Amino acid sequence: MTVTTVTRQDVIDFLYTEAKILDEWRLKEWAALFTDDGTYDIPPLGEPDADPRKYLYFAHDTRERLEERAERLLKKEAHVEYPHSTTIHNYNNILVTNLDSDIITVECNFTIHRTKREVMDTFIGKHFYEIVQQDDEFAIKNKRVVLHLDSLRPHGKISLIL
Repeated sequence: MTVTTVTRQDVIDFLYTEAKILDEWRLKEWAALFTDDGTYDIPPLGEPDADPRKYLYFAHDTRERLEERAERLLKKEAHVEYPHSTTIHNYNNILVTNLDSDIITVECNFTIHRTKREVMDTFIGKHFYEIVQQDDEFAIKNKRVVLHLDSLRPHGKISLIL
């Protein structure tokens, strides 16, 4: 039996792969990156630690809901994202901790540029991940997206996956 050591670069490569999958609108594949009990959260602006039972989140999804969201956004009937936005996900200042633990934690800054119908929006903030290994592959147990925006204006909507 071979024991493989997880490196910081392995985790970073996983994050970059996730970004590539999102930019290519392979949303079903993206949802499959999550564990069966995985969660995806986007708390309200200015309330990164808000309790989802008391505050309205932009997204508070289980893996099942992510799969449903992916299915919905890929249909032509999803007028807000058809044709699909063009996005570029940039991750930087990536801090990886607990490499020797069952749950690897990652914090990174992000900038996401989105263009649609000749309008460009930029979203900035922090991603917080809990990543586990399953069958020698990484999987996302939790992803929290904290937007560092004063408001969603002029954006107005976040129909794309951050």
